[in-house]
Amino acid sequence: MGLSKRLNQIDGNIFFHMVASGAQHLKTNVEKVNALNVFPVPDGDTGTNMNLTIMSGVEELNRRRSGHIGSSAEAFAKGLLMGARGNSGVILSQLFRGFAKAVQGKHEIDSQQFAAALQMGVDMAYKAHARPVEGTILTVSREAAKHAGTVSRRVHDVPQLMKETVRKGYEALARTPDYLPVLKQVGVVDAGGQGLMFIYEGFMAALDGDPELWAATDTADTGRLSGSVAPAAAVGSSSPLPGHPRRVQAMLATADIEMGYCTEFMIQLAPGKSKGPAFDEERLRAQLLEHGDSLLVVADDDLVKIHIHAEYPGNVMNLAMQYGELTRIKIENMREQHTHILREEAQEHDAEIDVAPEVTFVHAGLSGQATRKPFGFVAVSAGQGISEMFRSLGVDEVMLGGQTMNPSTEDIAGAVGRVAADTVFVLPNNSNIVMAAGQVKDVISDKTVIVIPSKSIPQGIAAVLRFQEQSSSETNAEQMQQAMSRVRSGQVTTAVRDTQLDGIEIKQGDYIGLLDGRIVAAHPDLLETCGLLLEELMADGAEVIDVYTGEDAREDHNDRLAELIGERFPDAELQLHEGGQPLYPYIFSAE
Repeated sequence: MGLSKRLNQIDGNIFFHMVASGAQHLKTNVEKVNALNVFPVPDGDTGTNMNLTIMSGVEELNRRRSGHIGSSAEAFAKGLLMGARGNSGVILSQLFRGFAKAVQGKHEIDSQQFAAALQMGVDMAYKAHARPVEGTILTVSREAAKHAGTVSRRVHDVPQLMKETVRKGYEALARTPDYLPVLKQVGVVDAGGQGLMFIYEGFMAALDGDPELWAATDTADTGRLSGSVAPAAAVGSSSPLPGHPRRVQAMLATADIEMGYCTEFMIQLAPGKSKGPAFDEERLRAQLLEHGDSLLVVADDDLVKIHIHAEYPGNVMNLAMQYGELTRIKIENMREQHTHILREEAQEHDAEIDVAPEVTFVHAGLSGQATRKPFGFVAVSAGQGISEMFRSLGVDEVMLGGQTMNPSTEDIAGAVGRVAADTVFVLPNNSNIVMAAGQVKDVISDKTVIVIPSKSIPQGIAAVLRFQEQSSSETNAEQMQQAMSRVRSGQVTTAVRDTQLDGIEIKQGDYIGLLDGRIVAAHPDLLETCGLLLEELMADGAEVIDVYTGEDAREDHNDRLAELIGERFPDAELQLHEGGQPLYPYIFSAE
């Protein structure tokens, strides 16, 4: 059944159906949003990023469903934050993070409180953005929330208020080309703004009792909402490199596993019944860290989930039992598991596997057993060869990511958590990942996180090369950003649609050359596009050209490209690297 046409209050249950309906409507229209994504390049991933982000929020909300709108909004905001992908996803997470703060502690809200919550979300989204750009999702959300605030003084029916919000939002969306000339040039509206409007339309449909959308959301099974667009598996993991074992575990020695048992269980808290002290999460966390590493403590009402790697699981469970009864106990011998992996690896390769006994396996959470180093690095990479390069430069955690598979805040936070260092520098190496990386400091509390806002692989490499162990974190951050500013980056990729940008006619399937994110060349021939891009890249007379070849780059093309560079720029030093990145046959840098 649907909701009443007149509704002066909404609670957590109604909010759940609004959110699920909004997610469903966005999922249905993902490709429409992707098709609008022409700035800065026509690559089409805004809809995908927003869909992945909101589904993370829906899944968290479904796990923590409540009739209390304050609790429901907080759960939704937490899920969005942890799953945020791309700039549009991060902004979406901030819109509802502010919304959640506005309704905190409330069981239900009226139209004025709903409008005020939308406005607080807008305020938080603008604060999160270092340089807010008008004509984007920010503008659409601001105009919609402002109108909602005005209308809510006379309209007490929340469904009617939502209709007014959607109407004003679409008016603002229609004006986005007036702010961004590139939108007007190609005749589209902002993709992120359109994605937000699809979500708001879903809200409106749920509030207005649309039978189809209600049927799609009247269930606790959010699997049916995820459709064909699902989060990429293991985004933060690294693929095996050529010449290495297929399983990365085979690069470690079993003897280096210091805490041998993966131990998981739940504590059923019993306040007033337990003979031990009252439950104190921080106290328990400190106690458990004396017995192991890789510790995870999640407290939820009267249940506490524990995950820890320990050498003596019995000691851990004895400690936990003072707070209540233990349930769902699972203990796995990790040394035995590791040995099994090595055997399988040896059988598959029909050879002995060198498990690199000189490598020491250290968990970031280890306390009292291993010493943290002062500095560590997390970098996002776009290919196997580039990943190996970052590792050779001392980067601790290398994540696979890029233009169409942006790691989320949670992915990056997990990588930071695995680095055994007091201060961790994060290199996003892509403009669409910078904001998600910037939110990691809100998730990590036991170490300092410094994001170096690198927007390309060459910038990230230049930053790592500039790092000096003996300098302070502040000095290193400043020097790394200075090193980045001296690097000009170029990329060659393929256009996914016909368009015209900055006077350049682009046809679907053309190769396009980007200089620091701006399209400067387009041509049906790959090498011709490279030549046009290099002319722009070398305009300032750089002395060194680095070329990173993609996974689909042909050897004969590589040879011809090297000849082209030698002929046109005889004084420049050429360095050719096997990058292995997808989507971009060539990445260039010039210094």
